[in-house]
Amino acid sequence: MYTLFGTQGSGSAAIEMALDAANASYKVVRASSWESDSALDSLRQVNPLMQIPTLQLPDGSVLTESAAILIHLGLSYPDAKLISSEPAARAQMIRGLVYIAANCYSAIGILDYPERWCADIDDSARERIIRGTRQQLHRNWDIFSDVLTARPYLSGEQPGALDFFAVVVSKWSGTRAHLQAHRPEFLKTMQLIERHPLVEPVFARHWPA
Repeated sequence: MYTLFGTQGSGSAAIEMALDAANASYKVVRASSWESDSALDSLRQVNPLMQIPTLQLPDGSVLTESAAILIHLGLSYPDAKLISSEPAARAQMIRGLVYIAANCYSAIGILDYPERWCADIDDSARERIIRGTRQQLHRNWDIFSDVLTARPYLSGEQPGALDFFAVVVSKWSGTRAHLQAHRPEFLKTMQLIERHPLVEPVFARHWPA
C-alpha cells in the first residue's frame, strides 16, 4: 500500500487522482506545514523539506516532487494510461508536467511565503513580490495553454497525469479568473477535466461546494 502525505486543497489531490486511475491501494496521512495538529513529525521523517505531496512507496522508499510522482506512477501502471506509451505524445506530457512544476507550482510557494525569497522583507517589498509573481504565474499559464492542445483532454481521449496536475494547480492564486478573461477555451478544458469520473470525487473532497 502507498502512503500519501497531504491535506485538503493541496497538490496531493493530483496524486490521489493518479492512484485512483491506477487502481492502487493507498492511505492518506493528513500532514502539512501549516496545520499544527497534523502528522508533522511523520512528514518530517520522510521529507525534511516538509513539502506535500510526499508519497511513500510500498517498498518503504520515498518519492517527492509532484511531477516525479506522477511520472513514476505513469511508468509503473501503463494500463492506467497516465502517460502515453507513444514516444512523441509521452515527451509532450512529461514536458507539460515539468513545466507546471517549474513555472506554475513553484510560483505558488513564492506567493505563499515571499519572506523566504527576500531578506529583511517589509510590507512594501512583500506586496511587490506577490504582485509580480502573480503576474508571472498567469503569464506562464497563458504560455502553457497556447503550447499544449487539448484533444479533448491534455492527455488525449482520456485524462491522464498532465490533466490531473493542471486541473489542481490552476485552482490557486486567481488563475481560473485569469483564464476566464484571457484563455476561456483553456478554462473550458479544465472544467471538462473536473467533471470526469476520476476527478470529480477527488475535487468534491478537496474543494467541497
